[in-house]
Amino acid sequence: MTLYWLLFLAPVILMFLFASVKMITQYERGVLFRMGKVREPRGPGVVIKMPLIDRLVRVDLRTITLDVPAQDIITKDNVSVRVSAVVYFKVVDPVRATIEVEDYQMATSQLAQTTLRSICGQDELDHMLSERDAINHKMQIILDHETEPWGVKVSKVEVKEIDLPESMQRAMAKQAEAERERRASIINADGELQSAAKLCEAAALIAEHPAALQLRYLQTIREIGVSDKNSTLIPVPLDLFKNIMQTK
Repeated sequence: MTLYWLLFLAPVILMFLFASVKMITQYERGVLFRMGKVREPRGPGVVIKMPLIDRLVRVDLRTITLDVPAQDIITKDNVSVRVSAVVYFKVVDPVRATIEVEDYQMATSQLAQTTLRSICGQDELDHMLSERDAINHKMQIILDHETEPWGVKVSKVEVKEIDLPESMQRAMAKQAEAERERRASIINADGELQSAAKLCEAAALIAEHPAALQLRYLQTIREIGVSDKNSTLIPVPLDLFKNIMQTK
């Protein structure tokens, strides 16, 4: 009889130990419910729970990367765009993450989508494209404030992509091209102005020193002779032209 009892009790004891002893890893915490009432978080390590009385819920404390799907948004200046983002968060209070919200990951995901649509819908397109850091910071503050009662800490938010319609891309390309042409025209005009100013200074200097005109004349002849080797140049003194002009 003793042997029969041992054979009967051995599987029961093994099942009881298997149901009672749980292993909690370093990056997890176990929220224990005893008769429906929550206890202090357990772990990491070995946790003993009573079968049929206790219920153990595992909560991951590692940083979770949440991909926010692309959202169709109409900006403040009535431009339709698709914006996607990524949210980094982790659980800082396992008890509140278990009892305050049914599924904290799903709740955070839905909240991130609505927040992304709300914030981007309040900005103009140029501000969205140039001030991504401001949008990221604003979203992080709002999400962190809203998820704090759930025991969730949002550490970082990044806007990944802003997809524009093809018509808007062409319009922006034309605008950028026109801006470049405007800058080029201004640079050319500024160069002409500087060149005219230098020519005026040179003319005034030559007028004060007539010998400089003769030197410049000879230098010009030498440059022409170097560039055109098939022709023969005979320099004529400038005094000859001066006498002819005075005769007329």
